[in-house]
Amino acid sequence: MAKGQKAQAKGEQARGKVKKVVGGAVGNESLRTRGKDEESKGDLRAAKEKAKDAIKPK
Repeated sequence: MAKGQKAQAKGEQARGKVKKVVGGAVGNESLRTRGKDEESKGDLRAAKEKAKDAIKPK
């Protein structure tokens, strides 16, 4: 399950970055904002997974 969550986080980060860059390039502030939001969501998901890995017994 964790690998799927990590992959989902990376996907959200990548999609968000693309939307943010494209929105900025074409002057679409709405698309740029949605991209920033999606990228932040991916960042939070990745941080959650790192925290879970840090407390997992080895």
